[in-house]
Amino acid sequence: MEQTYLKINPADTVVVCLAEKKKGDIIEASGERVVLTEDVPAGHKVLLRDVKAGEDIIKYGYPIGHAAKDLKAGEWVNENNLKTNLSGTLEYTYAPVNEQLNIAKENRTFKGYVRKNGDVGIRNEIWIVPTVGCVNGIAERLAKQLREETSCRDIDAIYAWHHNYGCSQLSGDHENTRKILRDIVLHPNAGAVLVVGLGCENNQPDEFMKMLGDYDTDRIKLMVTQKVDGDEVEAGIQILHELYDKARQDKRQDVPVAKLRVGLKCGGSDGFSGITANPLVGEFSDWLVAQGGTSVLTEVPEMFGAETILMNRCETPELFHQTVSMINNFKEYFLSHGEPVGENPSPGNKAGGISTLEDKALGCTQKCGRAPVSGVMEYGDRLSATGLNLLSAPGNDLVAATALASCGCHMVLFTTGRGTPFGTFVPTMKIATNPTLASRKPQWVDFSAGQLIEGRTMQELVPEFIDKILAVASGEKTHNEENDYREISIFKNGVTL
Repeated sequence: MEQTYLKINPADTVVVCLAEKKKGDIIEASGERVVLTEDVPAGHKVLLRDVKAGEDIIKYGYPIGHAAKDLKAGEWVNENNLKTNLSGTLEYTYAPVNEQLNIAKENRTFKGYVRKNGDVGIRNEIWIVPTVGCVNGIAERLAKQLREETSCRDIDAIYAWHHNYGCSQLSGDHENTRKILRDIVLHPNAGAVLVVGLGCENNQPDEFMKMLGDYDTDRIKLMVTQKVDGDEVEAGIQILHELYDKARQDKRQDVPVAKLRVGLKCGGSDGFSGITANPLVGEFSDWLVAQGGTSVLTEVPEMFGAETILMNRCETPELFHQTVSMINNFKEYFLSHGEPVGENPSPGNKAGGISTLEDKALGCTQKCGRAPVSGVMEYGDRLSATGLNLLSAPGNDLVAATALASCGCHMVLFTTGRGTPFGTFVPTMKIATNPTLASRKPQWVDFSAGQLIEGRTMQELVPEFIDKILAVASGEKTHNEENDYREISIFKNGVTL
């Protein structure tokens, strides 16, 4: 008989409906037998026992909030009767947990591009990067003309990464813009880059180029349009053809999977996210770390309520304190704008069965598996530690995905229950949490973790998932690439002049 509900953890006081349930249906779990008092949509929660107002409700073995009023067994638990326990900043105690993964090293490879500095890319593209939004139009025109003149022969793609910033920004915002643009220019998925400046912007082009450090001057060039005599498009195209002739000589070669860096992201989540796609991605993350590779988890607000799990997986006290600062600094950011720390504002999340931020966080953090935390990064930082890293960035899909790519991730694994077409400047692979989404939006979804509620086991699915990711790393296009849905977004917090 097909399973239609799931009790995730023995300590849970709710079950998750895997299919729509009707009033009067009976649920039996761990010796508890309840009759539904109302219809409950798929992905949503049903209470297994009576609770009093203020009493915690448990899912994934942890509190996901408290009952807003007295509730009876068999009731539908949702945002109307479940309230967050989250508040302001907290003090935390380090209680390290070191779990052994016991995952065999398989010596797998993928077909990548080895760069001059020893870094590896999974794409060989030509990028035009504006230092300021004022030259977005020129950058886009250059990309369009180069595509028309070359048909992208012998390279993977040609893109201009337009954005709104680079001028009239102060302090932290200005530095965030400069760091993200620097990270894009240095990303190994680009075989060549033309930086296009205006000349009078805050993000002064010559100073920006100094931020790149010891870069490959044969593959990264600068054009300042105010300094060009005559037609800047003609001048830019001449430089781009020189870069194109160099980049097209690059060839894929076998690269150890230990070189792979993958970002972990979710968006448009639903009640299945924490029981299908996120655990599947977590299994891959652990496998990759065991091979010597790197995964990165971000979306700091979506760690609230599950942060102690991550803190206690930190390899050192220093990493623990960095994680505490990351969490509390983001809470202070919320509070400084008069916003509540524990608010889950997404209508899609609530409609999909996620009622509080803790509910979301306990599902969200499963994307990083069980590996120890070996690195913690501020927004705009570039990866230095292998293994599992935490990155400070908001939950917004495009901002967070851009941050993951900017820190050096070759691709982003993006789990979703509601669906989304977007992609950032690296391949953005969509993993559906449920079979309905996968069948409705095949043009968006690259892999369906919904198979896990159709009878497939995690043991069966993980090898297929690994093979799919390595295929993408070796050149197979994700749907966002095929659809040409690619863009960037930079985090903004302060004043615009």
